Amino acid sequence: MTAGLVVGRKGSGDTAAVSRVWERAEAEALYGLPFAELMFQAQRVHRENFDPNSIETASLCSIKTGGCPEDCGYCSQSAHYDTGVRAKGLLDRSEVLAAAKAAKDAGATRFCMAAAWRRPKDRDLDSVCEMVRAVKELGMETCVTLGMLTTKQAARLSEAGLDFYNHNVDTSPEFYGKIITTRTLQERIDTLSLVREAGIKVCCGGIIGMGERVEDRLGMLVLLANLGEPPESVPINLWNEVKGVPVNDTAERPDPIELVRLLATARIMMPKSVVRLSAGRQYMSDEAHALCFLAGANSIFIGDVLLTTKNLKVDRDTALLARLGIASALSQAQNGG
Repeated sequence: MTAGLVVGRKGSGDTAAVSRVWERAEAEALYGLPFAELMFQAQRVHRENFDPNSIETASLCSIKTGGCPEDCGYCSQSAHYDTGVRAKGLLDRSEVLAAAKAAKDAGATRFCMAAAWRRPKDRDLDSVCEMVRAVKELGMETCVTLGMLTTKQAARLSEAGLDFYNHNVDTSPEFYGKIITTRTLQERIDTLSLVREAGIKVCCGGIIGMGERVEDRLGMLVLLANLGEPPESVPINLWNEVKGVPVNDTAERPDPIELVRLLATARIMMPKSVVRLSAGRQYMSDEAHALCFLAGANSIFIGDVLLTTKNLKVDRDTALLARLGIASALSQAQNGG
C-alpha cells in the first residue's frame, strides 16, 4: 500500500468492516498458485457465498456523454483527446426511463447510469435523483457514476433510493499517476467514503491491459480488499480499444489465463463481493468466459454498447449461459418472463 493513502473509514459500529488486511505478498502468492489449486480455492469460496450457477445481469446507459475535463488516458469521453465522441447534454428523464424499460425487457436486473462529469452540479443532481426514483419504480436496482461528490450530494442520492454508486480506482496506487493526472487516487477514495457513509452500496473496480504489470493488477485488488469495507460490486474491465487516447501506446490485452487468475484471486480476497466481468468481453472466447465464471465472476453487463464502446451481443450471452446451465434474468426474458 502506498504510504499516506487513506483507504477507509471505520465507524465504531461498523460490524461489516473488513475483517483482515491483505498484504501484497499474500495476493501474489494466491495468484501464483498452480492453476487447478487456485480455481479450487476460488470455487470453494464462491460456493460458500453465492449460487455458482447464477449470474447477475446489468445494463449501462450514458446519460451525459463526452466533454469530461478529466484526462484519464483510457477514456473516449475525455475532452483532452480527439476520440470522435461528440459531447452531449444530460438526457431527459423520459429517455432514460425508456432505456431502462428496454434493458429490463432484455433481461437486465440492474440499471447503471453514467455521466461524464468531474463532479455534478446540484441542478444536475435534481434530474439524476428523478431518474433514480423512476428506475426504482420499475423494480430494478439502480447505480450511478457521476464523478466526485459532496457529502450533501451523496445524502441526496441516498434519499432518492440509489442502491449503488460506481467510482473506480482504475489501477494500483503505483500505476495510477501514469494514466490520470487531473484527479488523485485519494480523491476517489474520499468519494467512496462519502458514499459509504450515506448508506449507499459501493461499486468499485478497475481496468487491466493498459500497460500495467501483474503486480499492479494485484495492487489494485489489495487496495479494494482493504477499504474500510470491500465494495459490494467489483467490476473488472479489459482495456477497450479507443481511438486517440494515450493508453493506446502502452496497451496490451492480457492473456486469458492471466485474467482468470486475477478474477479467482479477487473472489478469494473479496468473498462476499459480486465480481463483474465488465468491458472488453467482445475480445473473449466462450471458453474464456466459462473459466471466468468458474473462477467466481458472477455478473456481466448486457447490451450491444457500454457507454461508447462495443459489448458482446445479447444473443451470444444468452446462448452461452444456456450452454453452461447458468441461470440469469436473460433466460427468463428469452422465455417471456
